[in-house]
Parts: sequence; C-alpha cells; structure tokens
Amino acid sequence: MRADNIYYHPNFSKSFKTLPQIIKEKAIKQEAIFRQKVFDKRLNTHKLHGRLKDLWSFSIDNKYRIVFLVEKGKIVFLEVGDHDVYK
Repeated sequence: MRADNIYYHPNFSKSFKTLPQIIKEKAIKQEAIFRQKVFDKRLNTHKLHGRLKDLWSFSIDNKYRIVFLVEKGKIVFLEVGDHDVYK
C-alpha cells in the first residue's frame, strides 16, 4: 500500500520543528519509505491499542515515532516525538 495523500496536522508540524536536526533528517527518510510502502519492515508500522486504538504509528528510530490516522482514504500525521507521543 502506497501513501500518496499525507496531510500534516498543526500539532505534527509544531512538534517536528522542535526535533533535533538528526531526527528530522531520519524522519524525512522514513517518510519517503512510508510513502512507497506503508508496511515496510524498516518502519515497524503498527496499530495502537487502548485509548489510541484508532491510530497507527511507525518508527523513525528506536526512540522516535510518528503517530497517524487513516481516514477516508487519506493519512494524517498527528504527532511526532519520543514515546511521550502515546500519552
């Protein structure tokens, strides 16, 4: 599955700006992979549980994640950060 329609929630954009530069660069590379193949093994894309059960996440690296929503054929990046994005 490709991800051609990605939208960025204002919270995502705000959080992205605060990331360390090296993480921003990794995030851009991971997003490029995500756009080609949402479930690429390098991303560890997975459905979240509990109160976040309607959301998905993929890894930037061992610490940082991008949380997103799939809605009506489009993907919305909601948040980016370390594991605190799940709170």
